[in-house]
Amino acid sequence: MKILSVDKIREADAYTIQHEPIRSIDLMERAASELFFWISKRVDSTHRFKIFAGTGNNGGDGLALGRMLATAGYEVEIYVVRYTDKTSADFQTNFKRAEETKSLTLHNIKTIADFPETGEEEVVVDAIFGSGLTRNITGLAAEVIKQINQSSAVKVAIDIPSGIFSDNSSVSPENSIVRADYTLSFQFPKLAFMMSENDLFVGDWHILDIGLHPDYINRVETNHFLSVKKDVAPLKKKRAKFSHKGTYGHALLIAGSYGKMGAAVLAAEACLRSGVGLLHVHIPRVGYQILQTALPEAMISLDRYENYFSELPDLAMFNAVGIGPGLGMEHQSQMALKLLIQEFKAPMVFDADALNILSENPTWLAFLPAGSILTPHPKEFERLAGKWDNDFEKLALQREFAVRHNVYLILKGAHTSVCTPDGKCYFNSTGNPGMATAGSGDVLTGIITGLLAQHYTSGQASVLGVYLHGLAGDIAAKKTGEEAMLAGDIVKTMGKAWKRLG
Repeated sequence: MKILSVDKIREADAYTIQHEPIRSIDLMERAASELFFWISKRVDSTHRFKIFAGTGNNGGDGLALGRMLATAGYEVEIYVVRYTDKTSADFQTNFKRAEETKSLTLHNIKTIADFPETGEEEVVVDAIFGSGLTRNITGLAAEVIKQINQSSAVKVAIDIPSGIFSDNSSVSPENSIVRADYTLSFQFPKLAFMMSENDLFVGDWHILDIGLHPDYINRVETNHFLSVKKDVAPLKKKRAKFSHKGTYGHALLIAGSYGKMGAAVLAAEACLRSGVGLLHVHIPRVGYQILQTALPEAMISLDRYENYFSELPDLAMFNAVGIGPGLGMEHQSQMALKLLIQEFKAPMVFDADALNILSENPTWLAFLPAGSILTPHPKEFERLAGKWDNDFEKLALQREFAVRHNVYLILKGAHTSVCTPDGKCYFNSTGNPGMATAGSGDVLTGIITGLLAQHYTSGQASVLGVYLHGLAGDIAAKKTGEEAMLAGDIVKTMGKAWKRLG
């Protein structure tokens, strides 16, 4: 699913108006109808609505929604926030329609003294500012937002919470932003929704299809995408009847050290569950009995050292390598990693301590095989790329890093993002906070390494691997709850995740 900038969303609206064709007021009516259908399915008419509308098109959406709710028997009051004398044409049309709706009450807020009392049994709808906002909110509108945020009512934002900028960071002490419980966005998610800094304001967001013209959607270019099932499912390869284990690749995982063999076990089992044909795990000698007992399906390559990684096995037999989980930072391990970068010419997966070693030896980054995949969490990425002031700067650093080093950079977290060597970024739609647990990243490393071994491209392995990892986590959360989830639970639900893809 494409994530479009504000300018391109405006173009989509204009293209639809011209080529469907449809009047802008009728497109607004269609959008309001989708809002009404979503809300009316979830909120019964015993709840009162207070809609706070601005004087632009977002306010027009709120007015149209209020009219539809009132006509359907809901008790609705609309409060127009008169922060300016300027109004849009479609706002004016819907204001007149609202005035003519007998069951609908209209008020003006000209000073903060006009703000009404709200109770927890009510629903507050934010329709003050839309996605085109580019400046901090001050004055009367800021005072209204402060009062909305102090209300105990459920808060629903139309298109985007008032105060958030769609394409740039908007979080600052000077800005006032509505803290919505739900955000109902039109046609496309906003880039701002992918940023952790906006989670407090956006809440639980949903995309409503308002029928923007498919020709424009199909041809418009963007660098930002949300990976959803319909995008990811076609990546899954069908298994041939007469295939054998050699068909599905031979992977090498280099992982584990004294006290951290669990990371190697988790990564290895996840790799096997990804569908790989053969797996060797190179481990220090201390882990032999652990891994051989835990995973009889995996073959073992033993290091000469007892407690840590120091040497490479024969690389000729492997078509994919993953390195890092539980590896440690010993000098011999660093030298062996350097040799691996020099010797193995196909894309590899780098995680955990392999990334920490690279951050201490940044000149090695220039020699990574093209298309390699790096999977840092934010702190590991900071060590690699430097600090940032906000999430949009972090995304820019991620994209720049991927382009400069010709790698795929997977930044883990909510909406885990994959930035590609051509500057595109794919945000993930699966996963939950229960996955914020030790070993979850090791599982992801195993999955992606296994997919690489099965001849998925680096881009396919990254996007598909991240999606499967999150989907398995979602399935596990339904069984264990988020608080009790372990990384091993994610591995155990990999089979169900594969089945969900079809």
